[in-house]
Amino acid sequence: MKILQVTPFFKPLWESGGVARVAYDVSRNLHENGHDITVYTTNRSIYPNDLPTNRATCVDGMNVYYFENLRKYVPGVTPPVMPYRMPAVARREVAQFDVVHIHDHRTLLTVIASHYARKYGVPYVLQAHGALPQDTGSARMKRLFDLLWTKKVILGAAGVIALNETEAERYRELGVEEGRIAIIPNGIDFAEYPDLPARGRFRAKWGIDDATKVVLYLGRLDPTKGIDLLIRSFAGVAREFDDAILMLVGGDMGHNEEFRERVRSLDLDGRVIFTGFVSKEDKMAAFTDADVFVTPSFTGFPITFLEACLCGTPIVTTDLGDLLAWIEGTVGFNTGYTPEALADAIGQLLADDALRARFGAQAKDLVRTRYNWQAIVRDIEALYAGVAGKSRGAVDIGAGERSPAGV
Repeated sequence: MKILQVTPFFKPLWESGGVARVAYDVSRNLHENGHDITVYTTNRSIYPNDLPTNRATCVDGMNVYYFENLRKYVPGVTPPVMPYRMPAVARREVAQFDVVHIHDHRTLLTVIASHYARKYGVPYVLQAHGALPQDTGSARMKRLFDLLWTKKVILGAAGVIALNETEAERYRELGVEEGRIAIIPNGIDFAEYPDLPARGRFRAKWGIDDATKVVLYLGRLDPTKGIDLLIRSFAGVAREFDDAILMLVGGDMGHNEEFRERVRSLDLDGRVIFTGFVSKEDKMAAFTDADVFVTPSFTGFPITFLEACLCGTPIVTTDLGDLLAWIEGTVGFNTGYTPEALADAIGQLLADDALRARFGAQAKDLVRTRYNWQAIVRDIEALYAGVAGKSRGAVDIGAGERSPAGV
């Protein structure tokens, strides 16, 4: 098939988040399966780059357009991703594709790509990557974007991908018919992890002995991730386990001083370590050396959960927001979103070496059998085959269609 992937971020802009990684892994595996892949993306990054812009370039055998992101010229005025020249290219090319796969629904790339897919009768698949809720991040901007475009984009899709049952239910609430929803999780590329670090490397780097129990959080240090709740719950853990520490691994998103003040107010100085951003190698070493990996709040299907499983580290999360049913009782616990419930779940694992070992072994087996990209891409190919030739757009473009200027 001739497939267009549309994503705000792509290789090598990994610092942009999980969407870039997933879009690349899906595209690369489809290419390796013999499909003709084109990618529309941008050069948006928090770091300077010299990517070739506004023309096709070859990336691992795929045709990739890195459209210039106008956001950097008028910060605070345009949406975070404003793809210069994309309308002209999309107008010329979209009709050539058998199917379009759109990653992330709140970008102007999505608006432009879905507009032309509907116009030319090309079916498109939408994958929101857990971002359907409006109540996180820039809620006001999300509500405005949704008012203008989101419902049209979602209901115009021939199929949608939900990462879990929670996200599937959100699609249903927006009016998506059951037959257009496919639950397909994220996967992990084992080739990216050929040699896992030996246990003890991360502990040695931070002066932590082998007897210390390590509770790990790894990700953005952002209030939406439940960091404050985790610190408060760890106060209870610390009272029960005087050999336990909490490691907060991730970049400062502007809230670290708030979190440090919470640590001080609970007399946890010396028991909570802020490492800052770490390399990929140190990240995997942290997973390997942790006794428990905790993520209080998330949306979608974080790759960090699969990385923890790959290292055999049990997981604790909560029932706030999205829910991954495969965690409970197999690789860890889904618990209540309160300090007491979270502390209790963490404490159960720290107190029971045999339980941690069992969850760890099951986690390693699960990630390799169920969450490898080859198996997941087969499900995506089946979805593409099911929607091919079934565009919903050619009949409902027109009245009420909103598009950015120049489209």
